[in-house]
Amino acid sequence: MPGGHQTLALLLFSAFVAVTLAITTWASRKRRGSAEEFYAGGRLFSPMENGFAIAGDYMSAASFLGISGLIALFGYDGLLYSVGFLVAWLVVLFLVAELVRNCGRFTLADVVAARMRERPVRIAAGTSSVTVSVLYLVAQMVGAGSLVALLLGGTSEAAQAWTVIGVGALMVLYVSLGGMRATTWIQIVKAVLLMGGAIALTVLVLVRFQGDFDQLLRTAAERSGHGDAFLAPGLKYGGDWTARFDFISLGLALVLGTAGLPHILSRFYTVPTARAARRSVVWSIGLIGGFYVMTIVLGFGAAAIVGPDAVRGSNAAGNTAVPLLALEVGGGAASTGGTVLFAIVAAIAFATILAVVAGITLASSASVAHDLYASLRRRRTKPRSEVSVARVAAVGIGVVAIALGLLARDLNVAFLVGLAFAVAASANLPVLLYSLFWRSFTTRGAVWAVYGGLVPAVVLVVLSPVVSGSPESLFPAADFQYFPLQNPGLVSIPLGFLAGWLGTVTSAETPDEAKHAETEVRSLTGAGAV
Repeated sequence: MPGGHQTLALLLFSAFVAVTLAITTWASRKRRGSAEEFYAGGRLFSPMENGFAIAGDYMSAASFLGISGLIALFGYDGLLYSVGFLVAWLVVLFLVAELVRNCGRFTLADVVAARMRERPVRIAAGTSSVTVSVLYLVAQMVGAGSLVALLLGGTSEAAQAWTVIGVGALMVLYVSLGGMRATTWIQIVKAVLLMGGAIALTVLVLVRFQGDFDQLLRTAAERSGHGDAFLAPGLKYGGDWTARFDFISLGLALVLGTAGLPHILSRFYTVPTARAARRSVVWSIGLIGGFYVMTIVLGFGAAAIVGPDAVRGSNAAGNTAVPLLALEVGGGAASTGGTVLFAIVAAIAFATILAVVAGITLASSASVAHDLYASLRRRRTKPRSEVSVARVAAVGIGVVAIALGLLARDLNVAFLVGLAFAVAASANLPVLLYSLFWRSFTTRGAVWAVYGGLVPAVVLVVLSPVVSGSPESLFPAADFQYFPLQNPGLVSIPLGFLAGWLGTVTSAETPDEAKHAETEVRSLTGAGAV
């Protein structure tokens, strides 16, 4: 690619990094050192600010790069990711947002521990939250590597590796210095940039086809090489029953997984009241809904204008479809317009990755410090020492995410996020819903629900085609594939609910009616909420 791309995009990258580091420095000076400030930003954000931050947290590299790439390669079947990610917010709005804000303090474990024995519940929920967060972080790292490799003119493994390491170092810096206040403002800035970039690209694509969406779809189908099959179900998840079950599994994971994502749940604690949490979700649904509608145009636009072969030639998983589309609609590789638009879109995508990894790292380090560490030293732990542990945990989680990101750099980012959603829906959602709505739920049931979903989900992924047994696997030379589906949600999500029920009915523990009544009143009214 022309050197102008690299220079301009690197300048824009540097500008965004400088702005975000300035925000982090500002936030660190305002930080009082308390756990509430570090984990929840002092609970001072308005519903609109938090809604933009939630949207910034949710609209990740999987959305901007991965979904558009899947649509460009697989048409209708790629579109299913957009639908699943958006519909999931209805579950969050009606079942989770207000109740979690009322019952919890900083993490998912706070909600469950309100009526259970704390130590086993916090260890289980903290372990699950860290696992989900690391899987989600890997997807962002892969997106960053693909993006910068394209910017530097190829698929240089060295460029991808150093990019992953650089993103990991920045996310640790954001979290350890600025906490939730800095992370929230970074996400707000990123949401505004991403929406602006998506709107501009969508308008340019539609102008190319004179506003005729039907013509856009026909052209995409013609260039795909699949004809009308490109616009019909089955190109990726059709054919045999294994593929169809994989589609059902993916759908369950996407729709149910959002309500169990630690970095999304933690955002409800940054507002002062449950009503503000609910209004935050309404704001985020509006932003996210508009964005996912635009990803449809961008995906089919990439298929029609760039072509699936060119997209696949740049990155086999389709992660570079949107930057290539920007290059074409801006006037082509040799034009100034193409150079500028490509650089802007690449910088926005990079900003997206940085903001999302900061939010996920903060949520996972909070789980390590507030749940795992504090549960082992509950009587001797002070809020300030807990915050110090969270900062150290951010470094450790960053190292693990970097290592896994280097390993999984050839997988589609939306697909990787689908795996994280499956683990979240299997391990976190059952224990959360049982704790909020089942009067007889016990500590054993809570622990079994978490591990009964988490362990099968992780084991099934390890034994699936994702890890071995095919040329697209993480270890193509090995073959220990015993589970045929790529997404484990169809099996692991029911197992999580079943384990929670089984653990409860076999428990000798008598549920504390007073604690349940207190939790119920608190969840529904907000009385006594922190």
